[in-house]
Amino acid sequence: MDKDFEVLDKVVGRVPDFPKPGVLFYDITGVLRHPDAFSYCIDRMVEIYKDKRIDAVAGIESRGFIFAAPFAERMGIPLILIRKKGKLPGKTFSCKYSLEYATAEIEVHCTDIQPGQNILLVDDLVATGGTLKAAANLVAQGGGIVTDVFGVIGLPFLNYEKTLGDSVKTTTLINYNSEKK
Repeated sequence: MDKDFEVLDKVVGRVPDFPKPGVLFYDITGVLRHPDAFSYCIDRMVEIYKDKRIDAVAGIESRGFIFAAPFAERMGIPLILIRKKGKLPGKTFSCKYSLEYATAEIEVHCTDIQPGQNILLVDDLVATGGTLKAAANLVAQGGGIVTDVFGVIGLPFLNYEKTLGDSVKTTTLINYNSEKK
């Protein structure tokens, strides 16, 4: 058994019938309640990306911030916040995208992304990839380059790799292959 799976599976929560009947929700908050598991995640991120040219890390609201911030501090690189529409003052890049039953919009400060900058996108969980694709669009609007996507949990059965495409490497520490309880 893979070490990432061993360390994380015991602390990832499972909530049946959320957000709708028949769906099994994978809850990242167990990782946050266990300092050893949280530290393990940040240590693994540093290990994975330490030799890669990453100029900044962009955390996606809100749980992506939790993992992106300590990683940015440890790597000595800027932290970029990707927020829901209306949460950032000043001039922003914006991108609308579709969710399963609605649409959403995210933004980033125009000044946070520099042309040619290599950016790692971070979220807690990679599901359909829609939010991450929208975040990559924001980075592109600023002339940045998304080289990698990182999530603690991956749900590959939701085909996020198809949404994100081949040009971006997606790394997750633990994958689950079912949405049913």
